[in-house]
Amino acid sequence: MGDPSRLPPDAELVARLRVGDEAAFRLVLDAWSPSMLRLARSFVSTGDSAEEVVQESWLGVIQGIDRFESRSSLKTWVFRILVNIAKGRGAKESRTLPFSSLLPEDEGPSVDPSRFRPDTDAYPGHWNPGQKPQAWASPESEALHGEARRVVGEALAALPDRHRVVVALRDVEGYTSDEVCHLLNISPGNQRVILHRARAAVRTRLETYFAPVEPQRHSGASTRPRRPTRHAAEAARPTLRDCGRG
Repeated sequence: MGDPSRLPPDAELVARLRVGDEAAFRLVLDAWSPSMLRLARSFVSTGDSAEEVVQESWLGVIQGIDRFESRSSLKTWVFRILVNIAKGRGAKESRTLPFSSLLPEDEGPSVDPSRFRPDTDAYPGHWNPGQKPQAWASPESEALHGEARRVVGEALAALPDRHRVVVALRDVEGYTSDEVCHLLNISPGNQRVILHRARAAVRTRLETYFAPVEPQRHSGASTRPRRPTRHAAEAARPTLRDCGRG
């Protein structure tokens, strides 16, 4: 599998692709295809259809590389081809993701209002005691890190498709806000709303899963919590980028 961090500069890749350099094509194919497949799957109805979208996208790259004008990165251009093809395939399958407008899933509080101080409090809107999200530290246990990665992966899979696409592009693939808006033809405001709600949902899932379990006493002895403490979970937080790698 190609390492994206070891790819040659865009100028070199583009020049090599334009002359039909098969080694250069294999580099980008290996580096970007897994991410492209994950993204395509959010637009279409089946895994097989997503694979066809990726294949068609690479064909489009080969046919259109001479028209690449370097107004964006090569990867952004490739993913834009993918998104356009995936949207078209999704429309044929009656599966569309309307990014141009907000939906009911984008409305309402993204964090439980009970976690905040009420209007009658001296500090309305501030976090209630014990409710403020804690800072995340580096992993202390590889096993715990792996468990947290699994939980985040499940949280991502449970997101509405539009939310998963945006958070994957921003936090897994590392695209900027402007790049995501360009890729999805979405307004900056809608991108911010969707990204905020997606991130909040993932964090809530982590907080819920790793919340301390009260020990149960049997014959004077207490059982161990079935899950790691919240402190341990914070120490084991993976990045969304890690969880998105397949």
